[in-house]
Amino acid sequence: MQLKDQLIAKIESRSACIGIVGLGYVGLPLALEFAKAGFKVIGYDVSERVVNALNDGKSHIQDVSGAELAKQVKAGKFEATTDESRMQEMDAISIAVPTPLAKTRDPDMRFVLAAADAIGRNCRPGVLVVLESTTYPGTTRELMQPKLEAAGLTIGEDVFLAFSPERVDPGNPIWNTKNTPKIVGGITANCTEVATALYETCLDTVVPVSGTETAELVKLLENTFRSVNIGLVNEMAIVCDKLGVNIWEVIDAAATKPFGFMKFTPGPGIGGHCIPLDPHYLAWKMRTLNYKTRFIDLASEINSEMPAVVVRKVAQALNEEKKAVNGSRVLVLGVAYKRDIDDMRESPALDVIRLLESQGAEVVYHDPYVPKYREDGHEHVSVALTDEEITRADAVVIVTDHTIVDYQRVVRLAGVVVDTRNATAKLAKGKGRIVSLASASPYATV
Repeated sequence: MQLKDQLIAKIESRSACIGIVGLGYVGLPLALEFAKAGFKVIGYDVSERVVNALNDGKSHIQDVSGAELAKQVKAGKFEATTDESRMQEMDAISIAVPTPLAKTRDPDMRFVLAAADAIGRNCRPGVLVVLESTTYPGTTRELMQPKLEAAGLTIGEDVFLAFSPERVDPGNPIWNTKNTPKIVGGITANCTEVATALYETCLDTVVPVSGTETAELVKLLENTFRSVNIGLVNEMAIVCDKLGVNIWEVIDAAATKPFGFMKFTPGPGIGGHCIPLDPHYLAWKMRTLNYKTRFIDLASEINSEMPAVVVRKVAQALNEEKKAVNGSRVLVLGVAYKRDIDDMRESPALDVIRLLESQGAEVVYHDPYVPKYREDGHEHVSVALTDEEITRADAVVIVTDHTIVDYQRVVRLAGVVVDTRNATAKLAKGKGRIVSLASASPYATV
């Protein structure tokens, strides 16, 4: 029996040991799905703090239930380790490590390369390796394959290598790791077959594609599509503001068209690990091929400008009150990158706060999901959203529209509210003014 058939048989019988390298927003939910499907799962991470907490049944990921984690740990289905030699026990390894961008917007592949090196040192024949970290087209073939071949293994015969892009949407109550369709593309047909067999054991839908480059590009297309459309609607918000037209009314009216239109909404900028970063992987790859990705670059330019647009709105609103930004107290509501989660990666709120502070404002924030955060050596602590805190602020800026915040109370008590998320559109009038990103009468008393 070929190694491919042996490995598929182990997968189907649930006797295969599954390894997850990187136990963050992507890796930990995936590890739990494999554990719930009946596999023995070993999670590898370089953080002793994370590993110790997981082995105690304590989840550091909002979307992973501590009770479910503890259940799988107690049943012996999941354990975490910092010992890379445990990779020798793994029959299938999914790599879910960060792929950040350098300040020059070039891909930072050190975590992927470190994972590949560790696997290469411990790999053996008959193992499947799947890269899940978002990256540029060609990464699996150009970076991962040589590491495995250097260990004397033949791809598609001795070891099986594939790419399967993560599609995690933190805080989404409907779509999760299990029910979101899973794209899989292998270096060879055998690689695709083995990877498909693995994911079919625990996920609802698996979509095989022709190769790793196709699978890598799928994720980049998905998030470039979103980035470009968000950039378009953010520019429309600026256009509407200059024309004195309510952007939210325009969007809602356009969304009544049953075909040919997809609703996107403007905001203070884009955050998370995917949309702000993924298009730049593709742009970087194209630069190496002497091609300029104009849509990607323009959308990034517009989206990156939105925090400054918000701060200009704050300055204008304070000016109407005969106040300067310098010396004013500004209360920022929400620092997570989107509603009802604790994820701050690439959050536009951080840029808004930095810009306000650089102009001399005294900035405090409230976020029920982020009690504190540290940046540039300084710790920021969330203030309680008391009546006194709201009335004390010269301006309140809604950056992240968490649903548990009582915006009616905010509107009732605040003198000026700068609403970047349309969270106050349907609320009763308060004593002060609501300033939207774009409205027919941006400084009218409401």
